[in-house]
Amino acid sequence: MRIAVLGAGAWGTALARMLALRHHAVALWDYFPETLELIRRTGRNERYLPGIELPPHLRTEADARAAVADAELVVVAIVSKAFREATRALGGFTGIAVSVTKGIELETGRTMTQVLLENAPRAVPVAMSGPSLALEVARGIPTAVVAASADAAAARAVQALFHSATFRVYTSSDVLGVELGGALKNVIAIGAGVCDGLGFGDNSKAALVTRGVVEMRRLGVAAGALAETFNGLSGLGDLMVTCFSRLSRNRGFGERLGRGEKAADIVQSMTAVAEGYPTARAAHQLARRLSVTTPIMDEVYAMLYEGKDVRQSVNDLMSRESKPED
Repeated sequence: MRIAVLGAGAWGTALARMLALRHHAVALWDYFPETLELIRRTGRNERYLPGIELPPHLRTEADARAAVADAELVVVAIVSKAFREATRALGGFTGIAVSVTKGIELETGRTMTQVLLENAPRAVPVAMSGPSLALEVARGIPTAVVAASADAAAARAVQALFHSATFRVYTSSDVLGVELGGALKNVIAIGAGVCDGLGFGDNSKAALVTRGVVEMRRLGVAAGALAETFNGLSGLGDLMVTCFSRLSRNRGFGERLGRGEKAADIVQSMTAVAEGYPTARAAHQLARRLSVTTPIMDEVYAMLYEGKDVRQSVNDLMSRESKPED
């Protein structure tokens, strides 16, 4: 199959490598020509996937429209803030477009497949998400994700394309739930990192993760998603790996915040975007619009955008009025 992968970050490169190793004709595009040149010259993407060899037949392409011109399927692995601009190259595309971006568009509140539907109205969108750290996938460590689409045949096609002995793919029809799970867990993961930065223990993080998935489900259901999706791979599964893994950018962001660094300084120093940072604003706006109570996400937002002291946020969470568990 002829496949275009838009985005040569860690996740896009890992998926392009996976597909090329299965003898598909893969073209990899990125905004940054120096990243593509590094791949061409060294056969690696050391900035994002250190130590991982890429197949010699993996083609890099500096022009997005040329990359997708003859593609039968496109994988979009672009950060949420650049997703709309990048997918304008798909205006005439008629195949399956797989979004693997875990974010919400700040200006509109739209999910990534909703943006795809606007920019590529003739394409069939699929969202693929789950606990899938790119470096582990590239190393062949067993992983499971979910592919969601309103078109069941498209979801099954993506399942068949990616499914292997080390990469298990389930299907779902709850596209909104899968996308919101993948996006909102990043906000909770920043809070989990704050726990680490403050030196808290496992009790603290377990409580935060448990109550975090409640908030994710509450907000997702209010937006129109299915409650049970948030107990699955794109919800609880992705939340756990993002909150606990040392490879998680969002958890690492929160850890630095907990140690006293300023959010703006952390953003400037990171080589790759921590999606939880912009998503915290989008989630805050969504919760206010839907009148949904999200105390953990509210505190993460306040720490990131209002300069609230991290210890005060912890104190405010712990001193909330007692209530039954929900």
